[in-house]
Order: sequence, then structure tokens, then C-alpha cells
Amino acid sequence: MTTITLNLKPLFTLDDEAFEQLCHHNPEMRLERASTGELIALAPVGSESGYYNLNLSGQLWLWSQQTQLGVAFDSSAGFTLPNGAIRSPDASWIRQARWDQLTSQQKRKFAPICPDFVLELMSPSDELAAIQGKLEEYRENGAGLGWLIDPESQQVHIYRSSQPTQILEHPNTLSGEEILPGFAMSLVVIWP
Repeated sequence: MTTITLNLKPLFTLDDEAFEQLCHHNPEMRLERASTGELIALAPVGSESGYYNLNLSGQLWLWSQQTQLGVAFDSSAGFTLPNGAIRSPDASWIRQARWDQLTSQQKRKFAPICPDFVLELMSPSDELAAIQGKLEEYRENGAGLGWLIDPESQQVHIYRSSQPTQILEHPNTLSGEEILPGFAMSLVVIWP
């Protein structure tokens, strides 16, 4: 996904309410807000990337439904991170106890919480450094586990809290470790 970052300062402050209104009036756009206040517009991904993302998100959703340990989200869900950024991972998951601590009003908006698990899938137009920066931001804001899956290089970058990033070459499955207990994501559909 090609991204366009707009710096609206000093003319306009993109606070939570203004960002929510902007998203409401432009539902066809996928927007994020950086912690520094810039507006980030994300282009739609190609068909192949959409197919891959649905497959991966579907695996997470099915595991979440079967275990009832938490709540899974697709790429359209936005979260307000502790640093003020509003981000939409390609797939994410939050432990039930943490989700239940939020009010109904908070859940209806861009919930003020960093997911326990995030997944970002590289599309051909993505820049690796930008996506790596998003995963670092999730980790710094409390995500316990993050996966950056790159079909082109056939690599997976694994982000864990308080640990260096690990890179795996062409893994067939990924373990959810203690964050997603018993979960194993198959990557067979992604690798040629």
C-alpha cells in the first residue's frame, strides 16, 4: 500500500474528534494518524495481497472463536495507541480481560488500547522501513507479539516485547507463543 503523509500543522490540529469526523465523512479511505499528528492516507492493496490478508486474518479469527480467549480484528479496525497514534494493523487480537475493561463508548470508536498481537502483511508497494517502523511503534506501545510478513522476500520479522527482532526465512507456520496460546498460523498459501 502506497502511503501519503500530510503534515497539517500549524494550520490544523488533528485531534481525536477531528480525526473521527474525517474518517466518518470519507468512509472509502483508509486513514491513520501518526503520534506526531500527521494524517496518513493508505491506498488499497492489490488483489493478491487482499487474498493473503483474508487468509491470515481468517486463521486468527477462527482460533479466537474456538478459544474464546480474546477478540480478533481485521484491517478496518483502528486503535488509539498510548502515544496518541491511531493505527490499523492488517490483523490484530486483544485478550478478553483487556477488551472487557473498555467502555462500550470506547469500543465503538478507535479504542484506546494497543492490541496484544498485531500482524502487518507487506504488499508490493510497501516500503519495508515504514512497515518496520509501525511494528516498532506497536511494540513500544505494549504489543506483546507482532509479525511482519513479507511475501516477496519470503521472510517474517517477529517483534516481541523487550527482545530484539527475529527474522525467519520461509517458515511454513508461525507460533502464537504465550500471547496466542495454541495458535499456529499456516503461511503455505503465501509462499510460491
